[in-house]
Amino acid sequence: MSINLFDLTGKTALITGGVYGLGMAMAKGLGNAGAKIVVNNSSSQEALDNAVAEYKSIGIEAYGYQFDVTNEASVITAINKIEAEVGPIDILINNAGIIKRTPIIEMEVADFEAVISVDLIGPFIVSKNVVKGMIQRGGGKIINICSMMSELGRDSVSAYAAAKGGLKMLTKNMATEWAKYNIQTNGIGPGYFATSQTAPIRIDGHPFNDFIISRTPAARWGDPEDLQGATIFLSSKASDFVNGHILYVDGGILATIGKASNEI
Repeated sequence: MSINLFDLTGKTALITGGVYGLGMAMAKGLGNAGAKIVVNNSSSQEALDNAVAEYKSIGIEAYGYQFDVTNEASVITAINKIEAEVGPIDILINNAGIIKRTPIIEMEVADFEAVISVDLIGPFIVSKNVVKGMIQRGGGKIINICSMMSELGRDSVSAYAAAKGGLKMLTKNMATEWAKYNIQTNGIGPGYFATSQTAPIRIDGHPFNDFIISRTPAARWGDPEDLQGATIFLSSKASDFVNGHILYVDGGILATIGKASNEI
């Protein structure tokens, strides 16, 4: 009997922050592979409702829960509700995140702490509470959404880079502790993607647009759907012996030092 290694039918996936952008693209990929989708938002019920409606409009079974990933009591309550009302969480994608673009010397400590809290402590809180059920059931998949800033620095994103670098190492430590329970913990590091947030700088002639096109060997911005294959792979039986790996989906940026200024 043949087995579809990428079939997620019967699985329940929680994607934190999966109400728009790359989180929604990844959730749609999982839903189209057969999974039930659960997304969260910490503040806007309207955004949550709109996202669930969009999933359902394309035939994906979807649910929305409002909770704060940085508040452990809120997370525990939400996990209990999700598992009682939707089903055991088989797949967790720690996608919720924020960024504050401020030079280090000008950044307030409170702003630095806010980014670390959402982007690093949030995945720690959600994972440590979801994984308890996975251990009891004998397996699961955890995917932490890292970044190229898990590897590289860039002006004005010190808190984000610190958080994503920490998340890379937290991913490896989760894999070290939980692989023996048949739980695979890995990360995805997106490159530069065409989203509504990047639309203003993706105009021909814009310096940053030109920089990204020239810096990326694939010579284009990523399409959000480009993340779906990696997400399905790391959520499926196909990755059952993959642990502690960060899969960069970046069009090759991290593979090259870049072009010289006089290259075509």
